[in-house]
Amino acid sequence: MILIVDSGATKSDWIALNDKGEQLFTTQTLGLSPEVLTRQVIEDRMANNFEISKNKDSVTGLYFYGAGCGTERMKLFLKGIFKDFFPNAKIQVKEDTYAAIYATTKIGHQGIVCILGTGSNCSYYDGHQLIQKVTSLGYILMDDGSGNFFGRKLLRDYYFHKMPQDLGIKFAKEYDLDADVIKDNLYKQPNPNTYLAKFARFIIENKEHPYCRGVIDKGLQQFVNNYIMQFELATKVPVNFVGSIAHFLRDELATVLDRNDLILGVIRQRPIEGLMEFHKDTI
Repeated sequence: MILIVDSGATKSDWIALNDKGEQLFTTQTLGLSPEVLTRQVIEDRMANNFEISKNKDSVTGLYFYGAGCGTERMKLFLKGIFKDFFPNAKIQVKEDTYAAIYATTKIGHQGIVCILGTGSNCSYYDGHQLIQKVTSLGYILMDDGSGNFFGRKLLRDYYFHKMPQDLGIKFAKEYDLDADVIKDNLYKQPNPNTYLAKFARFIIENKEHPYCRGVIDKGLQQFVNNYIMQFELATKVPVNFVGSIAHFLRDELATVLDRNDLILGVIRQRPIEGLMEFHKDTI
């Protein structure tokens, strides 16, 4: 049995295949980002999943694509956890950008591949290898156009009284905006990036409001400026996306890309289906 895992900051999608490439089961856990979680939390999230825990000794290969796995230190950290949890498995850990590539871009084809979900990232794929111009410094300094980016913007504008009154009243009715609650989630609880990203649902649901339209447009344009336009061939190759923000703001994204003479390619909300097809060909 092999396990294929696409792990974002919010959740992880798991698919198990047998040696014939047939699907055995699918399941989900919370995200397993090594940048923000301890070993104990990661182990608990796997152990508390019935399918994963029940089959852990039968796993012969684990292919893990995860947010926060862009450095060798984080890859080794996760490999150590997985080797202990899946004692009979060969372990492969790659950053989530590879999941986005395999899910949207055919081997041998060029393209820019972007992640717009809880966090954000962007790479160029030359058909064989991944090229990155920007090293991510995480949700506090980067993640332009992402769920946590928009969540942070909403909270700041609400507290700085820059959000229109009608929208502010609605925002306060839908979320607990008590300052102590917000600060507790940001500074004392795990996954503050995921906490911020949950507010992005509000901007998506109210995207026809002029304020939200403006915030979305500026956020996506900022992502284009800081990430996509780093690549010289940006206007010559398709720009592909994975992630919920790209999926739910598909029309807005298309408008921004068109304005910048960029070619919109494939958009997938979840790359796990494309990953499964990719790995079926390698079994």
